[in-house]
Amino acid sequence: METGRILEEPYSSLVAEAKDLAELVEPFSFVADESSVLHEPTLAALRGSSLCELMVPAHFGGRFKVVDPLAVCLVRQTLMKSSSHLDSLFALQGIGSYAISRAGSDEQCRKWLPKVASCESLAALALTEPIAGSDLKGIQTTVFEKNDELVLNGSKSFISNAGFADFYATLAREDDLYSMILVPADVEGISIQQSEEIIAPHVLGEIEFNNVLLPSTSRIGEKGDGFRHVLATLSVFRISVAGAAVGLMEGALEEAVRHTRERHQFGKPLAKHGPVATLLADSWSDLEAARMLTYHTASLARENPEEILDLSSLAKLNATEAATRVVDRCVQSMGRWGLIKGSKIEKYYRQARPMRVYEGASEVLRLGIASRLLREIT
Repeated sequence: METGRILEEPYSSLVAEAKDLAELVEPFSFVADESSVLHEPTLAALRGSSLCELMVPAHFGGRFKVVDPLAVCLVRQTLMKSSSHLDSLFALQGIGSYAISRAGSDEQCRKWLPKVASCESLAALALTEPIAGSDLKGIQTTVFEKNDELVLNGSKSFISNAGFADFYATLAREDDLYSMILVPADVEGISIQQSEEIIAPHVLGEIEFNNVLLPSTSRIGEKGDGFRHVLATLSVFRISVAGAAVGLMEGALEEAVRHTRERHQFGKPLAKHGPVATLLADSWSDLEAARMLTYHTASLARENPEEILDLSSLAKLNATEAATRVVDRCVQSMGRWGLIKGSKIEKYYRQARPMRVYEGASEVLRLGIASRLLREIT
C-alpha cells in the first residue's frame, strides 16, 4: 500500500515529505489526538515542514499556481494515518483560507496568505450555527454596513480551530443575500467558549459576534457571493476528507494485517482462516476503490472545482462510509485485541465515525448526488 510508487512527481516527493512529518509526530500522536485544545508540539512540527504552502497560490508563497486538490489529498492521507490532530491543523489552513485565495482582495491576500503558507497564522471557516448545520441558508448571523463599516452579530457553533485561529472566514446574512466576511480574531466583540468534547477529540469552539465592527473592505469578494465561496471550498476540501479517510483505512488495515499474520489460532495464522481472510480482502477492496475515486475526483477538481461539487460529495461519501466498514472489520479480525483502549485500532475506530458527519453528512450528500444523477441520465 505504498502510494508513492504509483505517483509521478511532484506528488511522490510530497508524499515523502508528509511521511517525514508523520514520523516526527508519531511519538506524541496519541497525546495530540486526545487533545481538545491546540497541541503545540504538533503545530511546531507542521510549521517546520513547510507543507502548508500547498494551501495557497504560488503568488503568495504556495507551491502550485493554484491550490492543487490532489496534492492536498495525498498529504492528508499520509498525515491522518499518524495523527488526526496533525491532519486537522493542516487541512484547516486550506479550509479557512480558500475563499481568500479565490476571491480575496489584493490587500487580504498579501496580509494573510503568506502567513497561512508559513503556518504563522492559523485559519478557520465559520459556517455552522446552533440551529443551522446542513441547512446553511438557515443561518442567523447578520452583517450590515453603517458609516463605511460592517457590523457583525450572531453565533457560530462547533467551529474548528476556534480560540486558536488568527482569522475566521465567516458566512453571514447581508440583507436578503449571504456574504463571506474576513474577521480577524483580535477584533473587539468576539467571545469564544470550548464546544462539548466529541468522541474523537478535536479543537472546537462556540463563537459569539457581538456588534463586531469591521472595515467595509472585510468582505471576501462581492456582497452576496458568500455561497459561491462556500461551495468552492467544500468542492475542494470534501475531496480532501476522502483522502484522510483513505489514510485512516490504510492505517487500520495495516494494524489488522500485522495482528492476524502474527497471531496463531487452531495451528495457523488468523489471516489464513477463511472468515478472517474475507474481512481483510473486503477491506482492501473498499480501500482501493475509495483511493481511485478520490484521486480521480481530486484530479478533476484542479481545473473547475465549482463544477464538480457533486462528484467531490460522491468521493467523500464513498470514502467515509468505506472507512467505517473497514475499521469495523479490522476490529473484528483482531478480536479482543481490537477493543483495547488507547490502541491504534481503537483510535481509528473513534476517528472514523465523525467523518460521516462533518463537511456534509452522508444523508445530505446523497440528496445532492441523486439530483446530479437524475440530471445526467436523460
